[in-house]
Amino acid sequence: MRKASLIRAIALGSVAAGVAAPLLRRRVKLPPLVTLATAAAAPVGLSVAFPRSRKRDIGVCALQMWAYMAAYEIPNDDHEALEARVHIDYPLRVDRVLGFGSTPTHRLQGLFAHPGEIQGYEKVFVWAHWVWFLVPHSTALYVLLRRREQFAEAAVLTYAVFDLGAAVYWLLPTAPPWYAAEQGRFDDGHTPRVRRMMIEYGSQFWKHRWGPLYSSLAGNPLAAMPSLHFATSVMAARILGRTGRLPGAIGWTYAGTLGLSLVYLGEHYVIDLLAGAALAEGVVLASGPLKSTAVSLAAGLERLQRLGAGA
Repeated sequence: MRKASLIRAIALGSVAAGVAAPLLRRRVKLPPLVTLATAAAAPVGLSVAFPRSRKRDIGVCALQMWAYMAAYEIPNDDHEALEARVHIDYPLRVDRVLGFGSTPTHRLQGLFAHPGEIQGYEKVFVWAHWVWFLVPHSTALYVLLRRREQFAEAAVLTYAVFDLGAAVYWLLPTAPPWYAAEQGRFDDGHTPRVRRMMIEYGSQFWKHRWGPLYSSLAGNPLAAMPSLHFATSVMAARILGRTGRLPGAIGWTYAGTLGLSLVYLGEHYVIDLLAGAALAEGVVLASGPLKSTAVSLAAGLERLQRLGAGA
């Protein structure tokens, strides 16, 4: 019983520390790697502290995303240092090649946008962007409620994409089109300025609430490569396709709409989307060879959980 109590106490302590570390990192000046390691231990601790249940599954996913958000935001804690490291030009050059001399964002905005106005279809594009914040997690929840036997794999695939993308954001901070425009990269005398319609429409729709809402969600504006918006949506479509044709069709329709929206709105380059799709497909391909390792790790955690419960 003493051993069981110790295991459970350590597990619960790791959960508490993992929740607290990202909140306190600036105040107590926690090193970034210590913050991330502590936050990453929280989902493991929850798995050891409590037996498998739907509530625990949801809690593990929530703690995983809490750790991801810390990894996503920490590079921007020192914004000036991040701006000194950010890559602006290489995705712009690639997209100009893909667009035969002009970026696809410029071509789309030039063909369909009306200066000073937000058209109805542009509002749809903005909402497709905003809705993304719910899509990966609602997909995981749908699988948990409707196909629970598929949930563990679906969750691993989904959150692996988030984690690997965050690692790239640390190693290769890359700017989106709207930031490149702000830095004058499009000011060649004849190329029109990229409009950031999400900001224009957000101010119109949310009014005085827009400023606080945007500030709470814009944790790192220089994290565009790969596009995790697109990568996680492609993964969601793949996962939904395993549950049925109709969910899969809905998932792929949304992923395609979001991809077009991100490019049209100036939030991502096409090369960002291609990298995001490659990331999602890479995770799927790697999941086969690594499945036995993941199963062994899960079994080890379950054994620890039973020991902590005194079973």
